[in-house]
Amino acid sequence: MSGVRLQTVARDEDGMRLDRWFATHFPQLGFGPLQKMIRTGQVRVDGGRIKTSTRLVAGQVVRIPPIEAAPPQARPVVSSKDAEFLRSLILYEDDDIYVFNKPHGLASQGGTGTKRHLDGLLKSLPNRKGEAPRLVHRLDRDTSGCLVVAKTKAAASHFGTVFRSRSARKIYWAVVAGNPQPKQGRISCFLAKQATADGEQMVVVENGHPGAVHSTSYYSVTDIAGRRFAWVTLKPVTGRTHQLRVHMAQLGTPIIGDPRYFNIENWEPAPGLGEGLHLHARRIALPLRSGKVLDVSAPLPPHMQQSFDALGFDADRYDVRDQDPEAE
Repeated sequence: MSGVRLQTVARDEDGMRLDRWFATHFPQLGFGPLQKMIRTGQVRVDGGRIKTSTRLVAGQVVRIPPIEAAPPQARPVVSSKDAEFLRSLILYEDDDIYVFNKPHGLASQGGTGTKRHLDGLLKSLPNRKGEAPRLVHRLDRDTSGCLVVAKTKAAASHFGTVFRSRSARKIYWAVVAGNPQPKQGRISCFLAKQATADGEQMVVVENGHPGAVHSTSYYSVTDIAGRRFAWVTLKPVTGRTHQLRVHMAQLGTPIIGDPRYFNIENWEPAPGLGEGLHLHARRIALPLRSGKVLDVSAPLPPHMQQSFDALGFDADRYDVRDQDPEAE
């Protein structure tokens, strides 16, 4: 056991969450023990109490209580199979980032009962220092498409700021039940987490409700298949959990294949549709550290392409860079 010490947050750690910072410097310390240390005031930043989600600023001083030394560990074994799989998903790569086309069904991070996830697979693509790349935003397990991963701490700091400041432009495609009315608009409401038998999910609540957070999205109907289905282009402004899924359900046109928020009773699916959540992070545009703007699009996952074919939607008919619900 070492004694209490103070450690300054490095420049390339600016914007890092406190729990991520501890995971980097003290991997032997579990999340539970860290929470207890924070709750009891043993961990402080610049002398003040903080939370696990607190974003650190370069130059701040972290008070670190006695922590059991980590046993010597061998360099993690890199899986060539996992590395090959990840490389097959790359849409864009430079010295700072990867943009992956995350498959439907692959979780971004681990959780209860989740053993295989992108965050774990990233250990198979270490950078020159042997460090695993870092997620800078997330997609739901069943949402496919553009996912940005930073290769270094400095890049993670930059892109973390980009996403927190909402400088990243994100466009999603969805297939929904029914035809949204009006055909384009803005959805704005407060959301809060609610425990259910199937786990946590988000519900629409009044402003002032405990845990309520504001959420905003723009949407536009790109094409319809009769009255039963529509291809919708979505642009989230905020980044709340399950935001687009809740918003479309709130509009009365839930996303096809959504196991949590599809709320139409006695629904009869059309023949030939693919199985699974029909929500795809189609495009992302964001500023690079060089000042240039990266603009990347991801092809549809197989189950959504199957549904597009069955419903007569043509993904090649519209230039994705012209699809911006907010501008219509």
